[in-house]
Amino acid sequence: MTERTIYLDPDRHDPSSRRINVRPHRWYAMVELDRDGYVDALTRRGSSPDLPTAYTEAVTHAQRTSFDHIRYDGYLGALSCSSGPSWVGLPVPFAQVESAVQALSGAELNRDFSGLHALADRLALPIEDWLAPGERELVRGVNFFAPPGVFLRFLRGKAKRHGVRLNGRATAGSVWVRPTLPFIEKHKRELFPEQHPGWVDRWTGHVEPEDAPYRPWVGGRGQNLSHRAAPVQFQHVQTPSDSKCPCGMTLRAPEDGGNEHAAHHATWAIGVRVPKNLDWWGDLAVVTTESPIAWRKLTYQVGRMPQRENGYDANSWSHLGEPAQTPDRVRAYLLQANGYVIGYLATHDVRWHHHWDLLDDSENGDQDDTLRPCIDLIWVADSYRRKGVGATLVQTLANDSGCEITDVSWSTPVSDAGLRLARRISPGGIWIS
Repeated sequence: MTERTIYLDPDRHDPSSRRINVRPHRWYAMVELDRDGYVDALTRRGSSPDLPTAYTEAVTHAQRTSFDHIRYDGYLGALSCSSGPSWVGLPVPFAQVESAVQALSGAELNRDFSGLHALADRLALPIEDWLAPGERELVRGVNFFAPPGVFLRFLRGKAKRHGVRLNGRATAGSVWVRPTLPFIEKHKRELFPEQHPGWVDRWTGHVEPEDAPYRPWVGGRGQNLSHRAAPVQFQHVQTPSDSKCPCGMTLRAPEDGGNEHAAHHATWAIGVRVPKNLDWWGDLAVVTTESPIAWRKLTYQVGRMPQRENGYDANSWSHLGEPAQTPDRVRAYLLQANGYVIGYLATHDVRWHHHWDLLDDSENGDQDDTLRPCIDLIWVADSYRRKGVGATLVQTLANDSGCEITDVSWSTPVSDAGLRLARRISPGGIWIS
């Protein structure tokens, strides 16, 4: 599937023309209604650009069921989209792209929301049936169609939202489940009913019928080692409130089970894996805005590490378009070890500087208009920090520029880690720009 645009108004060149963009991703397609220019035109005329309540409710209903269906298929990443008024996004499985286009078109042009509700009905999953009390076997191809392991993972997430303990097991062609309600979850929902509207206890008091299916034994412990065990006691104590990991990710339990954080943290700690399609003949590569796109994409990926770690608004490397020269010679130094990029320095040339003796309260020193390489950002993988990697990058930059390491300029503001590096390699002061 390729990207395409469907125009809803006769004059597609009109800035206020509405259009539907279809953008395929790996696991799903995003069908997005672009009303931005149309909203601007309505606002200029003094009309309200807000969507009718029935419109937003229908879109939200379709989005919610579509999210469930995409995760049911196995997608673990983040899902988000807008519901207007400038943009209306609807991520859907590939098989439902045409239905989504027709549903959004009918809702926008004719205020007919039946297509959105019909789409939501087609995508709706029988989650309430899957989580009904009782031991049973759900068969692939009959009760569900995703791979059993994927389906069981999805069902565990839904059971957790309901406060239910699933007690499930995936087999080659089915999933066995026995949903039960822990006492603590029942107590929480009865104590705070306003936080769980519509919740009904279907599990307490359930009695298995005599003809209930028997889950085959597949090996394991020969006895129940929790039989007559005393329940675990809980206490309230003060815990650390910091919810941010040093790598830049949150420490709160994510919906994907922590897979995204684990992958990012590993990359932050040991470096970015060098792609197999790149031939790396030395330890350090200098990537420019005219380098092949594979190298520039790798540089962008490495630039994401300090961006997330330090909370920067933008990536320090953004040159992903056609190869082109820049007047200030933007470039990046990538240092690799053991098949990973462990060091990164972004730089450009600049003429305006003044000298700083690195004292916190000191005034700016002499000004200078010599063309110097300016350090925009330095990042080192966590496992290689305090081992001279940053100094190696700065020395390489100075050598390539034909100057001393003390002649290199630093962009402001200089971070605490940057100050420690600057004081170590240039104790007499640095040029800043």
